[in-house]
Amino acid sequence: MSSLPVLPVTFRPGRTRAVLLTAGVVIFLVIAAVALLLEQLGPGERLSFIVTGALIFWVLALLARVRVVADDSGVTVVNIASKRRLAWAEILRVNLRPGDPWVFLDLSDGTSLPALGIQPGIAKQRAIADARTLRALAEARSTADPEQHQG
Repeated sequence: MSSLPVLPVTFRPGRTRAVLLTAGVVIFLVIAAVALLLEQLGPGERLSFIVTGALIFWVLALLARVRVVADDSGVTVVNIASKRRLAWAEILRVNLRPGDPWVFLDLSDGTSLPALGIQPGIAKQRAIADARTLRALAEARSTADPEQHQG
């Protein structure tokens, strides 16, 4: 299929990622500035403000790290707190139904894995295109001879 992208390819919610990381930096800087500007705060209180700002940034950075990476041998799904490697043959179906918050991968072991790296939140058309591309890759790779894709 000539319409398939050259591997490896990474799918991630770009706009959502930019918003989360920007918000994290701004929140951290504002909280740190408040901690430093409030003269009545002691050193421990200032530190607790800054640590709180850093924790908020860390949580937003975790939310922004989600991605789906497709390469010749399979797919790596990086969600908020987990990372899972899948061979192409393990992916039976790629689903993004109307109203779904992100793509779901139906797996050969009977489970379904959410893939937060493709989500229609801010950029719906991009998510739909990414889901179609991942679906086409999964169909092409899982039905082809596995020996053909080994490097």
